[in-house]
Order: sequence, then C-alpha cells, then structure tokens
Amino acid sequence: MNNTEVYILSGFLGSGKTTLLKRLLENERLLGRKTAVMMNELGKVSIDSEVARDEDVALKELLGGCICCSIQDKLEAQLQSLLVNEKPEVIYIETTGAAHPVEVLDAILSPLFADQFTIKGIVTTVNGLRWRDRKALGPQLQQLLIEQVRHRDFILINNMEELSDSDHAKIIFEIQGINPSARCLLTNFSQVSIDELRKLTLSFDNKTSSTFTKKALNLTTFVYQFQGPIDHIKFEQFLKDLPEEIYRIKGYVKFDSSSKPYLFQYSYGMPFYMKEEMNLPLNLVLIGENIHWTEIEEKLKQLEKQFKNRKENE
Repeated sequence: MNNTEVYILSGFLGSGKTTLLKRLLENERLLGRKTAVMMNELGKVSIDSEVARDEDVALKELLGGCICCSIQDKLEAQLQSLLVNEKPEVIYIETTGAAHPVEVLDAILSPLFADQFTIKGIVTTVNGLRWRDRKALGPQLQQLLIEQVRHRDFILINNMEELSDSDHAKIIFEIQGINPSARCLLTNFSQVSIDELRKLTLSFDNKTSSTFTKKALNLTTFVYQFQGPIDHIKFEQFLKDLPEEIYRIKGYVKFDSSSKPYLFQYSYGMPFYMKEEMNLPLNLVLIGENIHWTEIEEKLKQLEKQFKNRKENE
C-alpha cells in the first residue's frame, strides 16, 4: 500500500493560498485521485471552506486555533480519522497565516501514523506587495514572514503585476538569499504549473520500511521505528550529543522489555517523558535542518544493539 501524499499550503490572508488550493483540487479531479483537505483557521467560522466542498473531496475543518499550537490534539484525531475512514491518496493541509513551518510539521507527524505519510513539501504563497512593504509590519510579523520563506520547498510570489521590474528583481534576490534551495516563482493568482509542484516528490528517498527521509531541502524529517527497548541512560547521552539543528523529536520509546512504552517529546534541547498504559508502535519522529539522517539512524540502531547485547550477557 502506497503512503498518503501530504502537501502543506501556507501564506498570509490575501496571498493566493486558497486560489492555489482550488487549482490543485481541479487537477486532482482530472487525475481521479481520492483527495482530502484539512483547512485550519484561527476564527470560529471557516472563510474558504466552500472551495473544497465537493462530493469527491473529504473535508475536515479545524477552527478556533492554530494547528501548530492550541489545537494539535484535534489535528491528530482528524488526520487519523481521514486515514482510517477515507483512505485518501493525497491530503492538502491549508494552515493559518500565523503558522510556523517547524511547528506545523511537528503537529502533523504523529508517531502513530507518520510512517503512513509522504510529505511532498511545504508550499507557501507570498503577497509581493506585503513582502516589499514588510518593514511597516511589527517585528514579530516580519520575523514570521522570514521564517515561512526560510523553511519552504516551493515559494509563489503573487501580485507581480502590481510591482515594478526593479521590485521583482529585489524581491527574488531577497527571498533566494534567505532560502536558496527552494523553487521560487514570480506570478499572479498562483498561476503555477501543477507538474512543477508534483516534482517535489523527487526530494524523497524511501530506503527501508522502517525509515523515511526527506533530503536536499532545508527543513527535513525522519521517522525511525525501534524494534525493541533501549537503555535510558544511553538514550539521554544520545540526546545530549544531538546537533542544535534538530528542533523536535517525539514518539514512543521502551526502556524495559516487560514494561509499557513512554511517550517522549524533545523541544529546544529539553526531553519530556510520560508513561503510557498500552503498547504503541515504537516510532520516533525527528525534525531538523540540514541533518545527515543516516548518521542519526546508525546511532539509534546502536542503542538497540547495545541493549540487546547487554540482556544476552546478563
């Protein structure tokens, strides 16, 4: 069974994000693929959900908060419901304009089903006028705009017809200076070749059934599946030796053959453990920037091997 493809769409209100979603859904109808959409809005009423209201599209709405902070639990439940009940071939997740890319990936990649996803990429729409005049925004919004551009795989800069040629050159220079590895396109009304967006899949390398990597782009994810328990002290040492560019880790870890696993979360260098009452898949999801995941994978394998050898020698 093939993994469900996931596209993450982001951008401030008025940047062309919903127009892009509409074009993508039209293309999915032509392809005949089973499609689902998750729309996240900060308000209690959905503004754009009519775009996705179609008998062939499964729609889930997440209102009243941002998926990357206040309603992560709802997101996990909705995604699991889609996978079990709808079994879509592709899911489009439209985030709020306030969403941070690292937090969004962290929210989506639940260790319960992360290995069932192929994250195709993060596509953002940028209002060219807003980018040009961003200095008029508050410092937090300015920084969010920069972070959204920095961690994107494909960037659409809209409203180009309202800007001069010199503005075009300056904007593309600034954005590619922040994120030189992303595909960057100047356009109007999110007019992009859908085939170009589909090519984002080329950045993936599926190596084995227990691992999943996404390479060559700034923000990358990795899923490791433990085959058994590991030593707690050695795991803590593994965490201390991690590069600073690993931003998030979460999953389920066992430290004893007979006991139940722990829910484990790691953020800003701080680990958190909570004992579970049932056996769960021992998946570990990691998110980082420019990480050589094969080295991390080897260290995790060593943790399992060391625990197994210790038990055999006892």
